[in-house]
Amino acid sequence: MEIEIIPAVDIKDGKCVRLEQGDFDKEKVYGENPVKMSGYWENQGARRLHVVDLDGAKTGKPVNLDLINRIAASLKIPLQLGGGVRSLKIIEQYIKNGVDRVIIGTMALKNPEMVKKAVEKFGSDKIVVGVDARKGKVAVEGWLEESEKEVSEVVKSLKNKGVKTFIYTDIGKDGMLIGPDVEGMKRLLKIKGVNIIASGGISSQKDLEKLSKIGVKQAIVGKALYDNKLDHDILKRD
Repeated sequence: MEIEIIPAVDIKDGKCVRLEQGDFDKEKVYGENPVKMSGYWENQGARRLHVVDLDGAKTGKPVNLDLINRIAASLKIPLQLGGGVRSLKIIEQYIKNGVDRVIIGTMALKNPEMVKKAVEKFGSDKIVVGVDARKGKVAVEGWLEESEKEVSEVVKSLKNKGVKTFIYTDIGKDGMLIGPDVEGMKRLLKIKGVNIIASGGISSQKDLEKLSKIGVKQAIVGKALYDNKLDHDILKRD
């Protein structure tokens, strides 16, 4: 199985949490110290970490900036960061502070020209777009609003703006441990020249094998690791 597992650290109210289906009222706290949790995943063998400022995603601006800066400074592995990224200034600030990849969500839909400028300024290896779907349509504003845009339409459009890497999350599956949206990712992988990072619903080794089989190279895993559905030793594999 050739798939890189990226542990997720979601921050809300300064704590490490997991939500169910993106619902801010359905949270489970897994740690009071996200910096410590990030270090734990690095020590377990993670090659990259996925951090989300959930408060930032909801408010539209970075809320846990100091905490994220501390995480970036404490890690030797690359960090990808999303949540509340709505301007080139914020992207630049995060990259300067050691974030390897910055994830743009809502603004990718609302201001695709900003995404184009970001790719031109920072490079396609630094800019990732998070495409969060509910029933095939893209959701925005920390998953609180639904757009009328189809997922594949959005990916094709942003690919033309220079984006190469997309994180695809089926919100209905996120945090539910019911398996990822393999068919949805299969459709996106047919678009030439894009890299799809899987997210949402991954619950077992079997899920990872299904994703690997269709050509997914990286998968973000949260609850399955926190609830020990997946052995943490899996992170040490090549």
